[in-house]
Amino acid sequence: MQRVGFVTHVAPEHIAEYVERHRAVWPEMQDALRRTGWGNYSLFISPDGTLFGYVETPEGLATAQAGMAAEEVNARWQASVQHLFEGIGDQTADESFLELIEVFHLD
Repeated sequence: MQRVGFVTHVAPEHIAEYVERHRAVWPEMQDALRRTGWGNYSLFISPDGTLFGYVETPEGLATAQAGMAAEEVNARWQASVQHLFEGIGDQTADESFLELIEVFHLD
């Protein structure tokens, strides 16, 4: 199991909408995440819109992202949240993740 941390950025004017949407993630989206290896998945947001994510995945972030890219529900979800992010251009939110390097872990 690989532990992955990543960051991206939500536009400050859309933080409230981002938080609200994630209080009600579609059940079929949650099922797709589980099916494609996204386990113990958490998102954290700062007041300036910096978004930190943590996920545990058996095959690594790239494989988990590729699995989600093949899911129809993910295309609908990404289209519905695209406008909430800052500085990602034509990328989807998933494609904008900057994967962080783990430097310490305490079991």
